[in-house]
Amino acid sequence: MTEQMRRHEHDHEIPWSLPIVVRRSKTRLSRHIDVLEATARAVVTFLDDSRAQPGGEWYEALEHWRDGAIRKVVRRGDGKQFADAQALGCITVTHGGTDDCAPAEVLVFPPGPVRPLPRELAKLQVGGTEFPDEGESATPVAEAVVTIEVTPLETLTTGKAAAQCGHAAQLAYEQMPAEVRARWRDSGFSTRVVTATRESWAVNARPVSVTDAGFTEVDGPTETTRAWW
Repeated sequence: MTEQMRRHEHDHEIPWSLPIVVRRSKTRLSRHIDVLEATARAVVTFLDDSRAQPGGEWYEALEHWRDGAIRKVVRRGDGKQFADAQALGCITVTHGGTDDCAPAEVLVFPPGPVRPLPRELAKLQVGGTEFPDEGESATPVAEAVVTIEVTPLETLTTGKAAAQCGHAAQLAYEQMPAEVRARWRDSGFSTRVVTATRESWAVNARPVSVTDAGFTEVDGPTETTRAWW
């Protein structure tokens, strides 16, 4: 039985999640792909932070969360709401951007129960996390230590896909050899996200595979993302 399966079978009485907040401006949106890559980088930056290590202020909450189902909930905010949430204490990652699209900005907070949430997070919406699909990753293949591929068999909202990419990044971080993790850290956790072709998805095996439990957007257990380094 894999560690991933064990986590899903033994959950807490009150589920815990890793809160993620994406800036969604009304005037200048980020690209879908940049949000996915920013979320993946933000999750592993959080896991690698000294506050998430033994003795750190986030460590006990992180370990409690890891002992249950590994949920990640993506919310959206902008302006004062985003700033109020950021003031709680979190990891902030800004990534990408073009002349027409804003860089993606993602916050990752220490895990906690899904209810009650801090007021600053509770008022942020989970729905409406769609971002424009304006092109492919701008992260050069040669610079990406980790590549995450998204299933071509399902249509996922940006928020859902971001959570799945964050999960793939977490499993890659936890499973890769220490020397690869050090190289990834030195690169600023450079990550490239791609959508697999149907042909490659059918035949390729990767060291990391994420199967969503099917509570939202997808029906039943569904493989959503894979990762390799």
